[in-house]
Amino acid sequence: MNAVAMHGIVKQYPLVKAIDDVTFKLKKGEIHSLLGENGAGKSTLMKILYGMCKPDEGDIFINEKKVKINNPREAIDMGIGMVHQHFMLTPVMTVAENVVMGVEPGKGIFFNYKKAVKEVEEMISRYGLNISAAEKVENLSVGEQQRVEILKALYRGADILILDEPTAVLTPQEVEELFKIMRELKKEGKSIIIITHKLKETMAIADSISVLRDGVMIKAGILAKDVNDTELAKLMVGRDVELNIVRRSKNIGAKCFEIKNLNLSSKGASILKNINLEVHKGEILGIAGIEGNGQTEFIEVLTGLRKPDTLTLLKDGKEMAGAAADFIANKIGHIPEDRMTRGLVMELSIAENIILGYHKTSQFASKGIFKSHKVVEYAKTKSEDYRIKTPNVNEKCGALSGGNQQKVVIARVFSQDPDVIIVAQPTRGVDIGAMEYIHNKLLALRDEGKAIILISADLDEVRCLSDKIAVMYDGRIVKQIHPDEIDETRLGLYMTGSINDEEEKLNYGKAMVQ
Repeated sequence: MNAVAMHGIVKQYPLVKAIDDVTFKLKKGEIHSLLGENGAGKSTLMKILYGMCKPDEGDIFINEKKVKINNPREAIDMGIGMVHQHFMLTPVMTVAENVVMGVEPGKGIFFNYKKAVKEVEEMISRYGLNISAAEKVENLSVGEQQRVEILKALYRGADILILDEPTAVLTPQEVEELFKIMRELKKEGKSIIIITHKLKETMAIADSISVLRDGVMIKAGILAKDVNDTELAKLMVGRDVELNIVRRSKNIGAKCFEIKNLNLSSKGASILKNINLEVHKGEILGIAGIEGNGQTEFIEVLTGLRKPDTLTLLKDGKEMAGAAADFIANKIGHIPEDRMTRGLVMELSIAENIILGYHKTSQFASKGIFKSHKVVEYAKTKSEDYRIKTPNVNEKCGALSGGNQQKVVIARVFSQDPDVIIVAQPTRGVDIGAMEYIHNKLLALRDEGKAIILISADLDEVRCLSDKIAVMYDGRIVKQIHPDEIDETRLGLYMTGSINDEEEKLNYGKAMVQ
């Protein structure tokens, strides 16, 4: 029996047909992965199912019954729940309060908090969610907050769950915990759609897979056991894709960039603690860590956006000042972790964004006046070189897909031939084709002798690309190691602070005595 059947769905926007005659089916009690590149139509299709937008054509059936879903409230009433990529929780409230908000159990006209806690605790126990109903959300990890979002949907009676990029900011251990919960929900008869572009996770959790490309359903309901990740990547992109590129540096040179005695505090709290790192020419130094452990502040200090308590920065042995302009002058490039707020001005054109920060150089300006024709010519060339999909370079950056926005940032930085590149979350939110392209660009620059610091929440990305990994936990570097000398599980334990070097040395000493 189908829990969901969508037939002949069409969604036309002014300039693009986002969904083109798509048929999608979710069987009762299965986990179904919806794959596709950015702009393929995955989110639009699921927004239609959740009542966030209406189709222009097509029919929707829930449990074999034809329905019209006009808004999320109607979807919830039909047993459909959606967990969004960006959680919608109130941090100062407890788990129980967040879960029951809007449908609170009452005692007369009053909110019955005790009953809410009891009901939520029963659900936590039933589904093995391992959180406390009385704990404030602000004290929870990202993975635990995600469980609260799942609880919210279940509390409202969801039998059909849509999970949008649910593993984007989770550690390997948290991903495995999520998958355990999903399998438990499946045993309970729940039907789950997982939107993701992570093929390894699709293969690990999905029963069935459907692939969208350019708004068209390329393949629907493939059994996961009948396909591999290479075949899925080809279906998504329409060509062969090189996955998980591992190519260690063969020519690591002299020290290029040194960070010494980096300390940062804010409002009396210590954020970054005695960080000492170095990166060589022809080397990628990967910084692994769960978000919220100091990576953002680390990037801001290294790019002159935040003043540290103490720091000595050396480039090619010479000490640098810490202002943002000095980094550009010293041929240090920066790809920020949030392209929307730090990387691009969405209201400006592609051409204007592609020279941002370098716009005062003689290449683009003379006596303070823009050389507009030079800027447009340069932008056209770089759009072709970096495969930015756009009708023209005068298009606003806000009109581009996430992957193409990221390519604008990368084109701007890489094209200026920096000696050192600080790259944060380079493939966040981009599809598999853009990811392959960005990874190859980073490796090519490294092989040219560039020194690269890579900060990423994607553990596979860090392990594949890095020549050396430094693990950041609670504002400290707790481990530095070659990626081939540590497995994913152990790396995850360092990232969560479950082990550290001192414990390792102690355990090693005990083993030697025995």
